[in-house]
Amino acid sequence: MPGSKPNHNPTGKPACQLLFSEALHQKRPTSMAAEIHTSPPPIQPATTSDKEQSATMERILHEIAAVSRRIEGIDASISSLTLETKSMRLDIAGFQSRVTGLERRMGSLEKQMATSQDRDQDLLYLKRKLTDLEDRSRRDNICLLGIPENEEGTDIQAFLSSTLSKLTSLNFDPPVEFQRVHRVGPKRSDTSVRPSPIIGCLLRHNQTRQILQTARSHSPFQLGQHDIRITADYSKDTNKRRKAFLALRPRLRQLEMKYGLFDPARMWVTKNRVSRDFYNPKN
Repeated sequence: MPGSKPNHNPTGKPACQLLFSEALHQKRPTSMAAEIHTSPPPIQPATTSDKEQSATMERILHEIAAVSRRIEGIDASISSLTLETKSMRLDIAGFQSRVTGLERRMGSLEKQMATSQDRDQDLLYLKRKLTDLEDRSRRDNICLLGIPENEEGTDIQAFLSSTLSKLTSLNFDPPVEFQRVHRVGPKRSDTSVRPSPIIGCLLRHNQTRQILQTARSHSPFQLGQHDIRITADYSKDTNKRRKAFLALRPRLRQLEMKYGLFDPARMWVTKNRVSRDFYNPKN
């Protein structure tokens, strides 16, 4: 265009871009100098003072020391518990040994008890056997109750033979003979006291049976003003069982039961056509 300056733009860039580049090159030294001479901002002071930091550290150290003492106390307690545990283990071991010893003793006692029970059974069997033998040895004996003292005089066998004939009205052929006759216990001079019984052992067993059968059906007998009873002669244990059986008779009558007592000590009971034999009154 006339009147304008010639265009010196060998790069061929637009004029606005060229002007921006020149302006940038002109300002760059100033900005770099500003960057070089500019100092960093000052550091702000801390919010907690040195005294507060020191107090905080002391408190922390104090708490650490307290925790350490607690840990030491816990260690001591654990050590004490360990010792107690060891002591308890020793005690338990001692108790176990004692229990083992007691179990052995119990086993030994059980064996002894079993043996003792066997022995008791054997003793009971022997006692029953002895009672049976004693009763058998007394089978020929008769016992006369109620004969006054000194009534027999000097010849007790002759007195007893004649008395049996009078009381039972039996004619014995041959006449009654005795192996031995005696009163039980010492003589009693007091007439108010019940006289002691007379025991006579007959020579013939069939005569003993006849006398006892007659006595069961006709007893008591009269001899003067005295009541005389004739019974069989039993051992002490058999007499005890017979008395216990006889004490049951009122109760059996109340129950309307039939019963009978057989020699030497056996009770027969019947109810509703069912019969049972009892050898022990406790049963």
